[in-house]
Amino acid sequence: MSALRCLLFLTATVFLGGSIAPVGASGGAVREPVWAGKFYPANREDLDRLIRSLTEAAEKDPEAAHRPPTRLRALMMPHAGFAYSGATAAHAALAIPRDGFDRVVLLGPDHRVGFRNASVTGASCWRTPLGEVPVGDFSPMLSVRPELFATVAASDRQEHSLEVPLPFLQARLSRFELIPVVMGACNASTMAQAIATMLRNPQTLLVVSADLSHYLPYDDAVKRDRETLDRILSLDPNWQQDQDNRTCGCYPMGVLLELARKQHWQPVLLNYSNSGDTAGDKTAVVGYGAVAFYGDEPMQNRTDNRQPLTPEQGAALVALARQILLRHFGVTTAPVDVRLEKLLADQALQVRSGTFVTLKIDNQLRGCIGSLSATAPLLDGVRDNALNAAFHDPRFPPLGKTELDAVHIEVSVLSEPVPLTYTDAEDLLTRLRPGIDGVIIKKGFASATFLPQVWEQLPGPEHFLSHLCVKAGLPAGQWRKGDLEVKVYQVQYFEEVR
Repeated sequence: MSALRCLLFLTATVFLGGSIAPVGASGGAVREPVWAGKFYPANREDLDRLIRSLTEAAEKDPEAAHRPPTRLRALMMPHAGFAYSGATAAHAALAIPRDGFDRVVLLGPDHRVGFRNASVTGASCWRTPLGEVPVGDFSPMLSVRPELFATVAASDRQEHSLEVPLPFLQARLSRFELIPVVMGACNASTMAQAIATMLRNPQTLLVVSADLSHYLPYDDAVKRDRETLDRILSLDPNWQQDQDNRTCGCYPMGVLLELARKQHWQPVLLNYSNSGDTAGDKTAVVGYGAVAFYGDEPMQNRTDNRQPLTPEQGAALVALARQILLRHFGVTTAPVDVRLEKLLADQALQVRSGTFVTLKIDNQLRGCIGSLSATAPLLDGVRDNALNAAFHDPRFPPLGKTELDAVHIEVSVLSEPVPLTYTDAEDLLTRLRPGIDGVIIKKGFASATFLPQVWEQLPGPEHFLSHLCVKAGLPAGQWRKGDLEVKVYQVQYFEEVR
């Protein structure tokens, strides 16, 4: 951020009364609606009537997107005035099963104050003309990265990016808790680690409030917005690059895309429009998109019915991998972590399963070794593969003791691989599930696998398969001949939080 821009942000904070207070500090128990009568009707009956009208129109849309049979996990929806963005917001709201969630984590961008990381509300409930919504317990995310969160009073009182989508959520969910988070500039990966703690309950929906380009001529806006939506639909790992007039809400969207890649969610475009479609003036328009993200519960998919591990059990496996490396270098930890020892004694970690341990430094691969078949108990697999990834990956020199503090550890627990039947190359492309399936290919003595996480770098099935063929020592286009033996599997993925 430039010095001038930083000065402007600080000035705005002072004049708006935007002091940063301890988390949860509040001048009142209820956050009153500020934008009722401006962005949407202030009268309950009028607001209810308008939302019903917009929703009914969305239900009749002949181009409404097909929604996969998996569970809705997250939504992108707009935050402009209902006269402009309401048609698209209604498409997003329709994706929410009635009373299908009891908590909503709502992320929106900071428009008015200027701060880094995130502001959480100091109120105990939020009110709109449709009623009050209680604020839920956001302490889990604070316990992970407390330095990322504060209560910025001016943002809490004035920000519209959270208030405006709320009536649509109320129209679909009669009883739910709200976790409202306003985001400034932040590191998406770090913020996603904290937000992920709020999503462990399958009854929690993540909603990101974001508009698209602003004040371009109609045709230019459509072109730019379609490019942006294509990047969202491909779960672009380079999302933060080239954000000039693309997304009003780029930081919350970056967090959502980070989570979607890690959780293997499938994005579906529900609707696109701009203010030229709704308000008529096409000389300078604002774009709006509705995107839904769908995904199975971890390991509950077509190839494995095994009971998934809990986040705590996964964290114990990651801690075990760290412990094994420390012991290898003669580093002892004292006192003994009794809670970790108790978790590692859990019978759920004695089941036989394929495992991979991945090591990274500065987000660059430093080693990755694993076993595909369920020949060893989970604990043994993690112990062995932690050492193998550190010292026996032929692509890298052995890990040095001086690198240990910089290493980031990831553990993947695999479902049992099953054969994937296909007729030809085109059929194979349609049967793979980007972001969900790990893939094994084999031809003769040549074989290789990519974990589902590799889809983050190679989101297109063609490129994914071509690189996998090269890894196996085959020609890049071998998959096009339709003569490969293919198996697929899924993973539960756990990473170190430090």
